[in-house]
Amino acid sequence: MKAMVLKSFGGPDSFELCDVPKPQPLAGQVLVRVHATSINPLDYQVRRGDYPDLVPLPAITGHDVSGVVEEVGPGVTSFSPGDEVWYTPQIFDGPGSYAEYHVAAESIIGKKPASLSHLEAASLTLVGGTVWEALTARAALRVGESILIHGGAGGVGHVAIQLAKAVGAKVFTTVRDANFEFVRRLGADVVIDYKSQDYVDVISRETDGRGVDVVFDTIGGDTLSRSPDALAQLGRVVSIVDIAHPQNLIQAWGKNASYHFVFTRQNRGKLDELSTLVERGQMRPHVGAVYSLADIPLAHARLESHHNGLQGKIAIAVGSRHVS
Repeated sequence: MKAMVLKSFGGPDSFELCDVPKPQPLAGQVLVRVHATSINPLDYQVRRGDYPDLVPLPAITGHDVSGVVEEVGPGVTSFSPGDEVWYTPQIFDGPGSYAEYHVAAESIIGKKPASLSHLEAASLTLVGGTVWEALTARAALRVGESILIHGGAGGVGHVAIQLAKAVGAKVFTTVRDANFEFVRRLGADVVIDYKSQDYVDVISRETDGRGVDVVFDTIGGDTLSRSPDALAQLGRVVSIVDIAHPQNLIQAWGKNASYHFVFTRQNRGKLDELSTLVERGQMRPHVGAVYSLADIPLAHARLESHHNGLQGKIAIAVGSRHVS
């Protein structure tokens, strides 16, 4: 089978398209013909060498799968050949999704929502699971609360807006002006231009000084230290960003704030919850660009660029040529 193999840590040119043996399912495993995968910040973090002790080289990376079951191993009861499925491979535990075939444990695989294409489904598995864990399991966002979502037009942010609205929260989000209409269509209530406005000032004005109940950090920087200025009493901050440098959180003490750091865990339950929202019309991933398996280096380079012009996710059509 064809696979994009990471030969060394470094830039996008560290990948090489190779012929590798097709995997075989063991007991409790499912062999999936991968129709689509996608690109996440985690992917380029792995590629550039942020987790060298966890990724033995050479490696097949990638963290989203949408495809069709080709074969099941002994003991598998939930799936049969021909089933359309989606899932996030177990991160740092075996080969990833940048390949024509992938083997995974039955327990982490879900039935793909029928209303989503493979490209759309592959654009939701990792980010959807991350958002679900961040907002429902960790922040415990509730009906009638308010949330600030940083980077609302991005791969994670645009899904977070939809989940927050499905919960019944008021959504504030930061984006650049070109993405105002995009996030408004997703349901954002208050849109903040991060280049020309201070989100703390906007939130203070819009909430009469109360602040928001939850801040969802997808961008890093000084978000952890500044969040208390935008938080209500007993507010919660949830971050999915690696923080390389210490930050002073003394202001959080005065707000009785709680901080949560999320690295998503794989399970079928989250996928089933996301499927319910998708089928109700309350969530749909936005595919901003599509590349082929061979053009994964180009996709990585584009996602890493600060001026990539993207809304939503970059999807990879496995087996197809570069589309956009």
